[in-house]
Amino acid sequence: MDDAIAKLLAAVAVGEPGAADRLLPLVYDELRRLAQRELARERPGHTLQATALVHEAWLRLCGDGAAPFHGSGPFFAAAATSIRRILVEAARARSAQKRGGGWQRVTLAGVAARPEVDHDELLDLDASLQQLAAEDPRKARLVELRYFAGLSLDECADALGIAPATADRDWAYARAWLFDRLRGPDPA
Repeated sequence: MDDAIAKLLAAVAVGEPGAADRLLPLVYDELRRLAQRELARERPGHTLQATALVHEAWLRLCGDGAAPFHGSGPFFAAAATSIRRILVEAARARSAQKRGGGWQRVTLAGVAARPEVDHDELLDLDASLQQLAAEDPRKARLVELRYFAGLSLDECADALGIAPATADRDWAYARAWLFDRLRGPDPA
């Protein structure tokens, strides 16, 4: 299956007619699973639906000027990033409507286990991830894969082309780094 996906991804990248139509059924269930997982953390009554999120991510990944992907791992990693960006854009739009106020710093410890994520927390996490990416892009990418795609450390290591032990060290560092940024200044 991964071989078929890789071949179709290459065909989509070169603009082969019909390649995207043949690829979608092979990846749709996994994209929908990623979208549902992220939407399950959103507040009740969220306006985005998993299907709409998948379709928006699909257009960004395989629309005009699609980037080439070398295998299903990088494709699903990019899908997770795309879903994250869509959710962050939606959160920003809601925040702009509310005109800010009430921002609260949160810790990353235990966030992945929580069933629901506040939009302000998502914006804080995104801003911190951007700072981490400026310092160490690989560690920021690892956080995206773990948090937004729900990949295991071994799957992340494979997607990033690093050893599992390196992924484990990077994960420990990134969690500590983000914890420090998200908890805000010490009340001294």
